Amino acid sequence: MIALDPTAETAPPAAPATPAAADLDLALLLKYDRPGPRYTSYPTAPQFSTDTAVAALTSELAGESGDAARPVSLYFHLPFCESRCWFCGCTTVITRRSDLADDYLDTLERELDLTRPHLNPASPVTQLHFGGGSPTFLAPAAIRRLGAMIHARHRFAPDVEASVEIDPRRLTPAQARAYADLGCRRASLGVQDTNTRVQLAIHRVQPLEQTLDAFAMLRDAGYASIGVDLIYGLPYQTAETFARTLDDVIALGPERLAVFSYAHVPWLKPAQRILERDRALPTPEAKLGLFLLALRRLTAAGYVHIGMDHFARPDDELAVAQRSGRLQRNFQGYSTRAGASIHAFGLSSISQTGRSYRQNIRDLDAYQAAVAAGRLPIERGLILTDEDARRREIILRLMCDRRLDFAALSARLGVDFEKTYSAELTGLADLVADGLLARVPGGYDVTPTGALLIRVIAMRFDAYLGTGGPARYSRTV
Repeated sequence: MIALDPTAETAPPAAPATPAAADLDLALLLKYDRPGPRYTSYPTAPQFSTDTAVAALTSELAGESGDAARPVSLYFHLPFCESRCWFCGCTTVITRRSDLADDYLDTLERELDLTRPHLNPASPVTQLHFGGGSPTFLAPAAIRRLGAMIHARHRFAPDVEASVEIDPRRLTPAQARAYADLGCRRASLGVQDTNTRVQLAIHRVQPLEQTLDAFAMLRDAGYASIGVDLIYGLPYQTAETFARTLDDVIALGPERLAVFSYAHVPWLKPAQRILERDRALPTPEAKLGLFLLALRRLTAAGYVHIGMDHFARPDDELAVAQRSGRLQRNFQGYSTRAGASIHAFGLSSISQTGRSYRQNIRDLDAYQAAVAAGRLPIERGLILTDEDARRREIILRLMCDRRLDFAALSARLGVDFEKTYSAELTGLADLVADGLLARVPGGYDVTPTGALLIRVIAMRFDAYLGTGGPARYSRTV
């Protein structure tokens, strides 16, 4: 088994250039608009197998627990929503029954206890994240109960980064304070679009006043960082309407923004077929134009393009980590904390150790039944091979640093990178010819155009694409 050295001494990369929207070739971007992974993991989720034995996964988990210094990131999936947003691709449970949340917390507490013997109690928790679904489905008392059960079982680092996803339509001051009392100082708000016609089309009506009120509640409760999530490619979006959305959001002054491409995957999420009804989805050309508009507006407003769909203020931790070569990527997107094992709890959640992934059962009844029977609710997973681990590191550094530094990668991987991956490097010739990559001494730099197609570049190092059964992904632009 190889031992990757993620701390190998290498010079930090220069800050990647931000793409200039005016200089981008629309035809070239459309040429590379194809289905592809988002690489929040490698190997990606379609490679997870139900045949991977739970015993093997728990053995891998136990083996890692011997390192008390290895930090831990905790994720809790709170799947409940009061209504379904038709664009949504998340694992959700649609209900107005608050008692289901109480039962779910019972299950989470039991899952915490089932997992506890496999973890090192001395490992510090450096990240804590609540996602969904909608964490604001929980009443303040339920939020405090959840926080108590977590803190009773884990040791938190003094500088832990705790964050929560917020639905502004449901947030109350008491909920904002309850999550703050758990340690949350960072929140992300789902906004998607501020245009009423778009909101009606996606079944998510959220007047701008609700978002303004949510910002005020969070600021009053002491949140230091607020992010906003937008989506481009929704029905009835035009350059004019999305420009107004961007202006509305910039005026709020968020520290971070995520401008996600709408992933139309009706074969996975049948409710999305409703969005095809009025034939109002933008064309690929129009959809790409919306992102270029966002890129231009946000960079003009002083935000830094972190990567893919993430933007941040220059003094934000993400931007600082990008400049210093410490940027990371995981199931929550871009991150600043390196080396942490992710232990995820709740329906469908995905955990990650240095050498494995495991995903929980995705059906609520089956998930709760497994936990009630005293079993870890693992549905599928993957044990990484040495080659998987090397390629994961290559793709991670490519997506975070926007460069391929042959010497740095050789030091990290313990192999001669240029020799070992000569076939992949030769296969980059068309990307160089099209201006996505630039050959520089000792490696390649991703160009501003290539930064928008970073998934396409990463795909050249994915050994699983085109093998086995068809894996259907969202499009890369």
